[in-house]
Amino acid sequence: MRFSITAKRSAGIAAIAALALAASACSSSKSSSSTTSPAAKADPATVKGSVTWWDTSDATNEAPNYQPIIKAFEAKYPNIKVNYVNVPFSDAKDKFKTAAQSGNGAPDVLRADVGWTPAFAQLGYLQPLDGTPALADDSDYLAGPYASDHYNGKIYGVPQVTDTLALLYNKDLFAKAGITAPPKTWDELKTDALQIKAKTGANGAFLNAAGYFALPFIYGEGGDLIDVSAKKITINDAKALKGVQIAQDLVKSGAAVTDVTKDGYTNMQTAFKDGKVAMVINGPWSTADDLKGSAFGTADNLGVATVPAGSVKAGAPVGGHNLVVYAGSKNLDASYLFVAFLNNAQNQATIAAKNNVLPTRTSAYSDPQVSGSKLLAAFAEPLKSAVGRPPVAGASDLFTPLDTDYQAIMGGQKSAQDGLNDSATQFAQILTDFKK
Repeated sequence: MRFSITAKRSAGIAAIAALALAASACSSSKSSSSTTSPAAKADPATVKGSVTWWDTSDATNEAPNYQPIIKAFEAKYPNIKVNYVNVPFSDAKDKFKTAAQSGNGAPDVLRADVGWTPAFAQLGYLQPLDGTPALADDSDYLAGPYASDHYNGKIYGVPQVTDTLALLYNKDLFAKAGITAPPKTWDELKTDALQIKAKTGANGAFLNAAGYFALPFIYGEGGDLIDVSAKKITINDAKALKGVQIAQDLVKSGAAVTDVTKDGYTNMQTAFKDGKVAMVINGPWSTADDLKGSAFGTADNLGVATVPAGSVKAGAPVGGHNLVVYAGSKNLDASYLFVAFLNNAQNQATIAAKNNVLPTRTSAYSDPQVSGSKLLAAFAEPLKSAVGRPPVAGASDLFTPLDTDYQAIMGGQKSAQDGLNDSATQFAQILTDFKK
């Protein structure tokens, strides 16, 4: 669903643009000159070959919107063929590692989660992009998302989309319960959720039991998974424990429900879309799906706010995806050109508007495709308080044990302290130079 530009929406986009400009201004060094990558061909028109791209976007709601861009690329570079493959996000990390390790079957270009990039770079699976066409106009990238592509002084990818978690809510259910504004703290959320349940019959909130969704509670108490500077594991310290206990209490009190099965996320989405739950914590990627639900016949009923604060602050993780090039690719020059084309400002704006995701280029926010979207504007405030994930190789692997233990905590199979202690033990096996 598309939206017309109004003064209110323009103000929201102005906030995003200001954030983008501020982030760009304080960008860390973008060392395109420090290259050890093979020099790209001087004339792109002479480049021939094929590019296999593993796209990890949602096959139903997002992937089809890349097809016109691929066709446009092939029209511009008729000597390059793009072999498009949609790989489920949940399978892509292990599938790429297996193929890269064996030297057989890896794609030329991968759409990777931001947390995968340093780990793949450390393993030698990624091609440095310094000095290549893939980094065209890199000064246009927001500093936060672009930082996830740096590892040991080199650049191993380009940020395609960025995101953060926000509080999504059903305005109609809020109105029926007599609530005029979204909660700003977890205490307020608890009160509002119980009031909504009492007055409307709908559940107040639905908490995803995956580890990534525990982070707003942990950050809210000033905690984190690890302390990078001290090389210390902090998932089981007092701050993280307090945050997780807040989430636990929301479920125990009846203010929120959860689902620890493998279909938990899908069931959360269905309940929210059907108007059976008033609040969820989710990201911009979910809004295209939300708007297909009976509860959101009009986009105006979908509210977006910063995640509630704990006793210290409000904070949610920075997410998103990077485009990376396989180090063993036999089509490096074609891959560089494809990454540059797919990630130019116009195509970023197109994908942002159609898939309800946030661009990583400052200039994309002034494109009418983005400036006309009410939902993209609404994520301006949540993005301001977003917290970067630990920039260390192996950080993305921490979510495997955390998922298991957080689900056990939320499902009542483990106490919060026991579950987090178990995660800390697993963290120590992943990050061997960190201490518990």
